[in-house]
Amino acid sequence: MVAIIQFIFFILNSLLGLLVWAIIINAILSWLVVFDVINLRNRFVYNVSRFLDAVTDPVLRPFRRLIPPLGTVDISPIIVILVIFGLQRYILPALEGFLIRMVSF
Repeated sequence: MVAIIQFIFFILNSLLGLLVWAIIINAILSWLVVFDVINLRNRFVYNVSRFLDAVTDPVLRPFRRLIPPLGTVDISPIIVILVIFGLQRYILPALEGFLIRMVSF
């Protein structure tokens, strides 16, 4: 049972890491579109942009409602990444240890 708990938390940690990368890539892609380095008329770029928006927008939307943009800069991705790092570093290991201790009894 301990191995299953560890595996589940490994998957959760990995998914959170992938979410961080998706947020970073989405931010960079949006900058490239804004500065006209790439455009959304390219079908591949458009599909990648839509996919990243679909993955990251549900996570970023609540933070965008709470945190106003600073001029034209949206800092909600930075806040979300910090929250995810906090979850990965403190909450998930504590919860995993608690569950392992509960199963071991």
